Amino acid sequence: MRELRKITVIGLGLLGGSSSLAILRAFPKVKVVGYSHRASTRQKAKDLAVATEVVDDIKSSVTESDLVILATPIRTFEDIFIEIGPALSKGCIVTDVGSTKVLVHRWAAKRLGKGVHYVGSHPIAGSGERGIEFSRDDLFCGAACILTTTKTTDHESEDVLSNFWSELGCVVETMTPQLHDRIFSDISHIPHVVAAALINASDDQTLKFAGKGFIDTSRIASGPANIWTDVLMTNTKNIDSGIDRVIGELLKLKKAVAGEDERQICNLLDKARNKRAALIKHKFEKKELL
Repeated sequence: MRELRKITVIGLGLLGGSSSLAILRAFPKVKVVGYSHRASTRQKAKDLAVATEVVDDIKSSVTESDLVILATPIRTFEDIFIEIGPALSKGCIVTDVGSTKVLVHRWAAKRLGKGVHYVGSHPIAGSGERGIEFSRDDLFCGAACILTTTKTTDHESEDVLSNFWSELGCVVETMTPQLHDRIFSDISHIPHVVAAALINASDDQTLKFAGKGFIDTSRIASGPANIWTDVLMTNTKNIDSGIDRVIGELLKLKKAVAGEDERQICNLLDKARNKRAALIKHKFEKKELL
């Protein structure tokens, strides 16, 4: 297995900062270089000691790195690939922590030079907080991490990354970028769209009477608009299709309610209840819920 001596993390928000801290914990002999384009973030990173070194030049940050991790908004990736490409060493592995992958693989194939190996990473971890000050070295412990690969992916680089995320505490699974984007459209991106729609469908006066159920149901609508716009804009076809399926289910309920069809209403609600019960049972059996 290839030895990692220097790792660069580009973007020092919650995920980037937590990645840096987790690397320092799991790989104490590895030099971790952090880069952020914001001076204020770089100063916080230095104050919190989230990396071995924090620099203000993105090209120098990746020089002689064995692994580069992008933890910036997804639509910045292509420009970053263009900028860092000439500074990357032959054999360097480039990955990211974004939640969509098809476009990123396409950009990497087009913009990264020969001898540089891209493998997608999506650690399923986070919190309700934003910013480097909320970084934790245990954020990835017990979390799933999806690696995305294609027919041209370098197998040794895939193995290195699988071992890397495992050492950070993740349970690793590999799939194609196409399958990844379809799955996470259904279980992550569409739920955010639905939560946002639910909030926007209620007026401010009505929302004042909301209880815990409504708060729980709409929690993910609190996600940063710029980050989620980035996600939706890089997975448009899957999300468009997913919204149609949700509308289809709503129309079934609408028709049953409008027709006062008690049996159909009960059937649809019971179907959802049973599917969710099976989901929760599965998660408990896999010890993904404690």
